[in-house]
Amino acid sequence: MSSRTKNRPAPPPARLQAPGRPRALGTRHLTMIGLGGAIGSGLFVGSGAGIAVAGPGILISFVGAGLLAVLVMRMMGEMAVAFPDAGSFSVHAERAIGRWAGFTVGWLYWILMSVVLAIEATGAAAIVHVWVPAVGTWVWVLLFMAGLTAANLAAVRMFGEFEYWFACLKVGAILGFLVLGGLAVAGALPGVEAAGLGNLTAHGGFLPRGWDGVLSGLLSVVFAFGGMEIVTLAAAESEDPVHGLSRAMRTVVWRLLVFSVGSVAVVVLVLPWNDSKVGASPFVAVLEHVGLPGAAQVMNVVLLAALLSALNANLYAASRMVHSLAKRGDAPRALRRLSSSGVPQRAVLVSVTFGFVSVLLNFQWPDSVFMWMLNAVGAIGLVVWIAVAVSQLRLRAELEREAPQRLALRMWGFPGLTIVALLAMGLVLVLLAAEESSRPQVVGTGILTAVVLAIGVVRQRPRRP
Repeated sequence: MSSRTKNRPAPPPARLQAPGRPRALGTRHLTMIGLGGAIGSGLFVGSGAGIAVAGPGILISFVGAGLLAVLVMRMMGEMAVAFPDAGSFSVHAERAIGRWAGFTVGWLYWILMSVVLAIEATGAAAIVHVWVPAVGTWVWVLLFMAGLTAANLAAVRMFGEFEYWFACLKVGAILGFLVLGGLAVAGALPGVEAAGLGNLTAHGGFLPRGWDGVLSGLLSVVFAFGGMEIVTLAAAESEDPVHGLSRAMRTVVWRLLVFSVGSVAVVVLVLPWNDSKVGASPFVAVLEHVGLPGAAQVMNVVLLAALLSALNANLYAASRMVHSLAKRGDAPRALRRLSSSGVPQRAVLVSVTFGFVSVLLNFQWPDSVFMWMLNAVGAIGLVVWIAVAVSQLRLRAELEREAPQRLALRMWGFPGLTIVALLAMGLVLVLLAAEESSRPQVVGTGILTAVVLAIGVVRQRPRRP
């Protein structure tokens, strides 16, 4: 650890927040933000691609990816409880590794969130355009972006309430799916033959594509857990960062595994894994199988909620990250300003502006510029997770030596599980680079990371007070 970091004055106690920050989010908000952040379109739609390449073995892929996500979430939670800040893992990387690391992680994450905004807005608009074809897609994009931007500009609690109810809808949909699926497996639904456990082995065995299929499935689903880190950003604006985040982390981690693994288990139990409908839309396929009227439209409503939830949460995350960078002198000073209600409105507007530009690029050059941007940011989430693990390794040693009272939430099995998670993420990155389909994302992310890192190293100099 650098002497600059060691000599830095100790941060304020964990219960205190930065001046001007409202204590607007309660424990219920944090819990649902953490849970909803990891239940997105990747689970509802993307799991079909994983099932297609791994068969029932996708359960192993989901368990592996879920456990990795839970470990990273626990590391984030430990650091966020000890040092709550709206910059979360960017601030922790700066403290543990150096200013250049905080700069790099913060800007990479902001770029990722800003680009993803365009994906979510476009996806949500496409769903509603099917229902109301007379209204152009771009109109829905503007409405969704404008509406959720207004919610984020108004007050922190407004964001929290939007995200709470979005998450409730997603969790309710998952619970309903698990109940229906369980009844279908047991043969307790009228007119539906009991599925039992036969589909796990009836079509080429449990691992029809071998362990290569399991690894390919892991690469398909690992990013489905992205978004969970937003709860650590939001904790800085909660009523009680220490107890609120600690409680949220303890309740979210096991629910996350139950919901994700349980949902995929229902799919591969109820239907043959090689059914073409499963590959296209697994949740819709199951709901149609059990005879739910309008299954496709029901899932479209849930998917719309998931996309709008992600748009809302990612706009919040992007604005808080760039505001934190500005406070640390790594973004324009104007972005530090807070409104009377404690919202970094300029940071919100800057973040959403990039989203609007990205949408326009998508409409103008859908097969070139926008796809290049997607490839450029595709693996940034994994880079952030790796930075989290390295930061936690170093900060835990500092905390145990200098402020053990801050360890209200501890990473399990330290340092062993942190090192295992770090090695696993390195392996995933290598496998992504080896796969022809995902290699452009790794190369694009590598180039972007190198550029941002180089800027961060050049900028590393003593700050003005």
